[in-house]
Amino acid sequence: MTSRQSQKPWRDTLAPFATPCAGRGLLAVTTSFVPYLLLTAAIYATLGVSIALTVALTILAAGFLVRVFVVFHDCAHGSLLPSRRANAVLGTAMGLLVLSPFVRWRHDHAVHHATAGDLDRRGVGDIITLTVEEYAARSWRGRLGYRLLRNPVVMFGLGPIVAMVVGPRIVARGAKPRMRNSVLATDALVVVIVASVCWLIGWGDFLLIWAPAAMLAGAVGIWLFYVQHQFEDTYWQRRDEWTYADAALRGSSYLKLPPVLGFFTGNIGLHHVHHLNARVPNYHLKRAHESTPLFAEVPTLTLWDGLRAVRLKLWDERSGRLVTFAQARRQAVQRKPVAAGRGISGLGGSSPEGSSSL
Repeated sequence: MTSRQSQKPWRDTLAPFATPCAGRGLLAVTTSFVPYLLLTAAIYATLGVSIALTVALTILAAGFLVRVFVVFHDCAHGSLLPSRRANAVLGTAMGLLVLSPFVRWRHDHAVHHATAGDLDRRGVGDIITLTVEEYAARSWRGRLGYRLLRNPVVMFGLGPIVAMVVGPRIVARGAKPRMRNSVLATDALVVVIVASVCWLIGWGDFLLIWAPAAMLAGAVGIWLFYVQHQFEDTYWQRRDEWTYADAALRGSSYLKLPPVLGFFTGNIGLHHVHHLNARVPNYHLKRAHESTPLFAEVPTLTLWDGLRAVRLKLWDERSGRLVTFAQARRQAVQRKPVAAGRGISGLGGSSPEGSSSL
């Protein structure tokens, strides 16, 4: 079934679930923002009392911070609450907890939804992914840089620092006034809040209270974002072949998580529903999935599948699959006679940067 054949049915089918409920939205806030603040206070109270208790509370706080981000995310889509203004105000406030400028993040994330799975429109709001040919055509420095970028230690260790602390503080060159003001206003408020807290309890205690939970939540968030689109038989197409519905149904995974993890992640593992209609709030995702026969054959991943997907690095346009570096290297050797010295698809030329350098 193609997206063109099924477009109207899925729009009609998902419409009843795309209506925000004020009560459910406020409940989502109450079960994310409030517990996170209370746990942060509890972590401070346990410093110097029990390391084990502090660690346990930190892990729990990280879980609720992930849930805070889902609330922020839904506000960016205008799906958490019925009022557009209420979503913007709440999203801006939640953005301070996750250190993200609401207006700029909302724009970048909308671009991600409009371009997910499009090989010709990569680079905004997604994890950088090269094709086998593009990787082979890079210099050895370029390949090394890409390997480092996709290394789990870098992605999940340094990634949260870049994604949460550094990246959101930077105003893009040529940014529109609304985007620039969003970043600068958020930066200013974050500085005031952090400075005030540090004045009250000191820099050391602030870092002990905030940093471990934030970095753990950031790592989980990056992994979630990764497995939602980076799995073996995901969907990537050139722009002239790309369709929105196919990208949602074939390129967004259904990550089946245990109920507890589903709660902390706001059911965002039902990512196929979310990408097909971003107006469906997190608290309606499960019901929408279960009520829609169209979702019976979407890509489904277990928790273990999601962990194993991290080893996938490159998109192979010939086979239509994400592959590991080792798989790409083996395939390059097998295809070398066919390429007749031109490198993979001719992009590598006859230089050492061609297919044999994978």
